[in-house]
Amino acid sequence: MKIPPVKGTRDFYPPEMARRNWIIDGWKSVSIRNGFEEYDGPIFEHLMMYQIKSGQEIVEQLFSFQDRGGRDLAIRPEITPTLARMVNQQINSLPRPIKWFSVPRLCRAERPQKGRLREFFQWNIDIIGIDSPEADAEVIFTSLDYLRMVGLTSRDVRAKISSRKLLACVLRGIGVEEGKFDGMYALLDKKAKLPADTFEAMLAEQVPDKEQARRISDFLALNSAGEIERVVPLNDEIRAAVEQMQSVFATLELMGVAEYCVFDPAIVRGLAYYTGVVFEIHDIVGELRAICGGGRYDNLLRDFGGPAIPATGMGMGDCVLEILLHQKGLLDSQVPPRRLEYFVACADAACAKAMYSVAARLRAAGHSANFSYKLGGLSKQLKEASSQNAARCVIIGQEYLDRQELVIKDMLSGEQTQVHVNQLLPEPGGTT
Repeated sequence: MKIPPVKGTRDFYPPEMARRNWIIDGWKSVSIRNGFEEYDGPIFEHLMMYQIKSGQEIVEQLFSFQDRGGRDLAIRPEITPTLARMVNQQINSLPRPIKWFSVPRLCRAERPQKGRLREFFQWNIDIIGIDSPEADAEVIFTSLDYLRMVGLTSRDVRAKISSRKLLACVLRGIGVEEGKFDGMYALLDKKAKLPADTFEAMLAEQVPDKEQARRISDFLALNSAGEIERVVPLNDEIRAAVEQMQSVFATLELMGVAEYCVFDPAIVRGLAYYTGVVFEIHDIVGELRAICGGGRYDNLLRDFGGPAIPATGMGMGDCVLEILLHQKGLLDSQVPPRRLEYFVACADAACAKAMYSVAARLRAAGHSANFSYKLGGLSKQLKEASSQNAARCVIIGQEYLDRQELVIKDMLSGEQTQVHVNQLLPEPGGTT
């Protein structure tokens, strides 16, 4: 009986593994060049960590279990709680700002669908200890820096930026009761997925006052935070939130990515722990889920028993990203093919033992080298070298037995040269 993979998971055969490595290597290189340091944590944590961050309902969205000691644990569905726990453990010794990144393997007990699987990889970057719009802008910039590096332009993706703080100020200014804020956040988070008339009907349910509902709709239609006064009179609280948003956009312009960015007041992010600037990056066509999202979460470390420290960050999953890159023809065209430096071939059965020693010495010198387990004819071995994309083929024949010389064939040009073994290889244990 053949056992299939678990639904919502993936097998990574070598071609898929090459794509995965290319994506992850890109995430890591962009993180490092933007000044972030890598961290990681355990693949399972105490269940209460996720309940603290997301509430009891999170239990149905993750894989939880009890260990032999009866402790309630969960396979990590995200890494931000781990980050909060780790930072709190060494909060007094960590230099600030804390700029960390991670590429964890995560699991969520969700219904698999396009762009969403039960197991996936996610790029996380976070800046902790800085309460400034420039830190929010740097998180957005770093996200766009990667997308730009892999060939996605402002005609392909758009960073939609808003502020949970600004939204709360506007709702208060319009007269919406604070007890309705959470319901409003949940509704706005669904806006892009709902037909306009359905959204208007649901908004009317949440806000029966027609004048308030109209002003909320007017706010959602704004193209700039500077236009807020058209919807609600400015007070000190609203003015401060507007200035923060304008600082984010000004910094993004200075960093050269303004053409990717728009103000979208409907972006609120579904998680309750966001406290300030929030953003999502979407494909322009809008066919896919958000490529990534994040924002400011100034209360999370305090919720995990630490001090109140400002923080901002984002997460980008590999599933939607891979779909978009494939659609744009930017995936397989950039993933480097398998490349072998040397293939060692044996032209004479009498040289078989030398084939293994030459291959081993090439490997010891830091070169990738392979050979055929079946000593067929030279033509078959050369064909195998070609199938493995070898740059050069080392041919061992009678010349090696007579004079310790090897034939080196360039697999691209077909040119052959004859060299003494000491010219190609160091002595065992030596250097080239």
